Amino acid sequence: MPLWLPVLFLTIFTFYTDDHVIAGILPEIAAGLSVSEAMAGQLVTVFSLTIAVVTPVAGLLLASTARRTVVIAALAVFTLANLAATAVDHYAAMAALRIAAALAAAAATPLIFAVTVELAPEARRGRYLSALAVGVTGSIAFGVPLGSWIGTTWGWQATFGAMAACGAVCLVLVAVSLPATAPKPPLPIRRQLRALAARPILLALTGGGLAIMGSVMLLTYLVPFLEGVLTEPDGVRALAFAVLGAAGTVGVFMGGWATDRLGPDRTIRWGLGVFTLLMVALGTLWLLRPVPPAVVLALIALWGVTAYLSAPAVQTRLHEVAGDLTAQALALNTSFGYLGIAIGGALGGVIVAHIGAGWLPAATATASALALVLITLAFRGRRATDADPSPVQQDGAAR
Repeated sequence: MPLWLPVLFLTIFTFYTDDHVIAGILPEIAAGLSVSEAMAGQLVTVFSLTIAVVTPVAGLLLASTARRTVVIAALAVFTLANLAATAVDHYAAMAALRIAAALAAAAATPLIFAVTVELAPEARRGRYLSALAVGVTGSIAFGVPLGSWIGTTWGWQATFGAMAACGAVCLVLVAVSLPATAPKPPLPIRRQLRALAARPILLALTGGGLAIMGSVMLLTYLVPFLEGVLTEPDGVRALAFAVLGAAGTVGVFMGGWATDRLGPDRTIRWGLGVFTLLMVALGTLWLLRPVPPAVVLALIALWGVTAYLSAPAVQTRLHEVAGDLTAQALALNTSFGYLGIAIGGALGGVIVAHIGAGWLPAATATASALALVLITLAFRGRRATDADPSPVQQDGAAR
């Protein structure tokens, strides 16, 4: 394993921990900034929305800039924003610093995935991408609890100080370990947009967003579902989320291995197909309720594995069809993912409020099945071994 891969993993872990860590120190931040907990929680929303909106724009504008230069500059901004947050006691200033940190993460994240694809050996591309994806799942499973412990032990400012320290360490390690890659030739933004709107990319992005939306619908409201379906819901809540997080980490690694050994298309079909069937099974359990916790926890473990199984495969296929526009396509993939999270949470709330939590698995299964159809159509006729020209080359040939 090259040194730059764990360094980029640590960078992704740091960015995503910074996104979610406020949830673990919400009361302390609210008291420190003299606002309500609901208002303090909007700092998470500000960060996530900034990433969703800015990531594709940054992907277009920074595509021709050297990857290493952008990542180092972004880490510098990220570090300074979190360091400044340790001395802030006003909500508006904190919101501005959260936006600054999010801008840095939005600029660097798609380029980190793109440079990983470019530097990875073709036979290990899926496993390299899965290593980065563990940084996403690990930020929730380990980063947020650690940040919460730091904040409750030494004060909420210490959490941001720790994030600044992580950013500084990542900056040094990236500067030392990440090889310089040749910048891509500049392309007019209009041509980039035309190429990114090509059927394979657009269908794949939409399908990926739908898959995330469906999973988030049930994940956000898993507690009311468990309370309605279990014989003994008390004490199962924390265990269910722990099982889901651990299984998700396993699923990411399995997805990377399957992408390299079985091919990305087959991995996507298995991942989304089995996930859809699991949602049908969870919906059936609602009809048979109450059921023992062991049965539900077993399905949740399989859910965690299959929910993340196809992520490295989709990223690999996007690289294959996007070619020179890989960074832009992966930036859009990140944006569609955050959009799916936002819509999934809102739609799940509507379902719970109007028809009940028991319908969540059915809604998730429907979204997952539709995602599978769209992604299959996106990559149909484009085998992983095909040397198809990139959308940029196709656009140039058309001219």
